[in-house]
Amino acid sequence: MTRDQLEIESTYTVENHTELPALGHLPFVDTVQPRAVEELEATYFDTADLALTRAGISLRRRTGGADAGWHLKLPMKEGRFEIHEPLSRAAKSAPESLRTLLLAHTRDRTLQQIAVIRTHRTVHALLDEEGTALAEFCDDHVSAAVLDDDPLTWREWEVELVEGDAACLAAVGAMIEETGGRPSETRKLAKVLGDRMPIPHEDVLPDPTRDDPASQVVHARLREQVAVLRLYDPLVRRDAPDAVHKMRVAVRRLRNALATCRPLLVREQTEPVREELKWLAAVLGEPRDAEVMRQRLEEMLANEPPEVVRGAGYRRMDEEMRGEYTRARGRMLDDLGSDRYYALLDRLEELADKPPWTDKASEPVDSVLRARVRHDYKRLAGRIEFADEAEDTGEREHRLHEARKAAKRVRYAAETVTGVYGKHAKKFVKAMKRVQARLGDHHDAYVTQERVRELGDEAASTGDNAFVFGVLHAREESALLETDSQFVREWGKASKKGRRRWLAK
Repeated sequence: MTRDQLEIESTYTVENHTELPALGHLPFVDTVQPRAVEELEATYFDTADLALTRAGISLRRRTGGADAGWHLKLPMKEGRFEIHEPLSRAAKSAPESLRTLLLAHTRDRTLQQIAVIRTHRTVHALLDEEGTALAEFCDDHVSAAVLDDDPLTWREWEVELVEGDAACLAAVGAMIEETGGRPSETRKLAKVLGDRMPIPHEDVLPDPTRDDPASQVVHARLREQVAVLRLYDPLVRRDAPDAVHKMRVAVRRLRNALATCRPLLVREQTEPVREELKWLAAVLGEPRDAEVMRQRLEEMLANEPPEVVRGAGYRRMDEEMRGEYTRARGRMLDDLGSDRYYALLDRLEELADKPPWTDKASEPVDSVLRARVRHDYKRLAGRIEFADEAEDTGEREHRLHEARKAAKRVRYAAETVTGVYGKHAKKFVKAMKRVQARLGDHHDAYVTQERVRELGDEAASTGDNAFVFGVLHAREESALLETDSQFVREWGKASKKGRRRWLAK
């Protein structure tokens, strides 16, 4: 059976003779329930150059235990997003559904077996007073090898959250360390691969200083965001929560980096990439915008009495919003499977590997990148001033939307140098993020109000009850006034000289 889940776990290395910790003494644990001993065998797959492993992705076929099947694990900010597919007859070839998810990383390269890991596992469930499983404690005796190599053996303890929280995981971990366990520095596969384990790019570059070449900071940013984009590709295809938004943000950060750092890069090579990133942002934006609008309307309606949320007009709106998202998502998936998209990925990988620098890129961070952030800030200030001069609501909204784009650009530009300028740059980024957020709320209210008006007209034209649309239109009118006021307050704080003193020459 196919299923997805977020895996949050901690792993500890222990000696063979180490006794199990007294898990039943934890204050939130009522019962430690032993479960059946499991004999697990996991065969890991990757390309010959370990493209998946380099990206922090693992693909394995596991037999034995309760969750036998194909497991694809994708790294997240917290834990890993785990995709399960049932075992197939083909033991040496992953299911097509999983291979398709990984095309951004593997392309036309063959997935082959790279290691086999066998585990003798004893599972203990940690239950609370109501019998709810908070976590599972696994005592693993492991034997593993890269194919044709002599096996390695070790013992480790693994704690995986079930219904528990981060505090539960931390408390179990503290008890394990008191018993003699040590947090594992690497996962099972990394231990087996040893020197073959690829080193991520971010582990190669040292922390930059103000006197280092500006290219060092920009190069790290490009590598980071290209990796994030490719990481979220399979999550977007799987429709994981918030994945489209995260991938779209990575696209915007890349596009803005190429704009902010134009003097450092050969424009004839980077501008075509910026244009293609603009196309990709639009591809991702269509389903994302439909999703945001539907969620916004649902949240507003949740606070309305039943006599407002009724009739064929409401049902029409619900069906239309869901239909818009489904159609937009279908078009997005078609584009993500196109030659144009994969050609863009190739160009981004080349850009992240060897950016086309100009001579200016070799100048110090302090004399180049701060000036670029100042340039973007002045651009934002100019657009806000221009919006304040608008004579009607529609024109002001258009100009504020352009200001919102400028706010993102200055925020992303400042993000790039927070590792150099520390807390002052970080506070500036937070201030720009608040400005951007208020402008985003204002734009969402304006666009949603227009769509509500269209839906109301359609309902009225067919004789359906359109009352709910009038209510929603009024709600968004109030939201426009409130978000405009909030933006003015946030900009007043963000534009103070003290907030941008670190940018001074």
